[in-house]
Amino acid sequence: MMAGTRATGTRTTGTALDAIVKSCRARLDEDRRAVPQSALLERIAVRTPAVDFAARLRHGRGATPEGARLRLVAEIKRASPSKGVFDASLDAAEQASAYASAGAAAVSVLTERDHFRGSLDDLERARDAVERSDGPDRPALLRKDFIFDPYQVLAARAAGADALLLIVALLEPAALADLLALAREHDLEALIEVHDEAEMEVAASIGARVIGVNNRDLRDFSEDLGTSERLAPLAPPNAVLVAESAVRSAEDARRMAEAGVHAVLVGEALVRPAHGGSSESGSVDIAAKAHELMLAPAESPSS
Repeated sequence: MMAGTRATGTRTTGTALDAIVKSCRARLDEDRRAVPQSALLERIAVRTPAVDFAARLRHGRGATPEGARLRLVAEIKRASPSKGVFDASLDAAEQASAYASAGAAAVSVLTERDHFRGSLDDLERARDAVERSDGPDRPALLRKDFIFDPYQVLAARAAGADALLLIVALLEPAALADLLALAREHDLEALIEVHDEAEMEVAASIGARVIGVNNRDLRDFSEDLGTSERLAPLAPPNAVLVAESAVRSAEDARRMAEAGVHAVLVGEALVRPAHGGSSESGSVDIAAKAHELMLAPAESPSS
């Protein structure tokens, strides 16, 4: 029954995921024609070693602010299907460098083209930027996309990812396990995304080391931090837990820390100015916002 799972093991969800996956399949055919799998393997063979994504989220980096209660996965995100365009001109390399300077443990790069305006080129440029500036202390790089095929896993590593997103709602359990195993074969870790109790059980059953709880309901795009608060106690004790979506302020971050979350994945609040979160020029003060979301203690004024 599960024959061919590696290539076809997706599920119809009745949510926006279905339309996104349909366009991703068409793009995947284009990508295969443009860059054969053999070329990806050649690129992987000369890539420098990956950073341990789980360790970054648990222990941080040398650049992590002292006393920070949470680790930050800072996202490079130009647009979303639910909220439109945030910043069409966002430069992936510059944004990644700013996140690294602010002490982010990881940088998430949205590589889906049709709905989020991202690309694998963004991932490569972000990786090159932080590798040049931070060397061994660089943030881990996460490929954030709708991954259902082995080719996408290889493309992630070839572009410089240290980790990739696998969505439980999207994948049959056998396909999810296959893709996770393939990722680890190529020195990648996975952020296993869940939305409810049943999906948390699946994540635990496949040995997930990093679990992301998405606080956004994919049916209507509503957001509720209570999702992470409800599911956090159900996570495997050794897993690193990441809260995704709906974290915009120190108050939100504090709720997540008190729920037992180790890290928060934040995009919108770091790329789109909001009241109280922007500089005089109208752009986000990335360092200040990042420190706020990590619950880093305020620096004492100099005497």
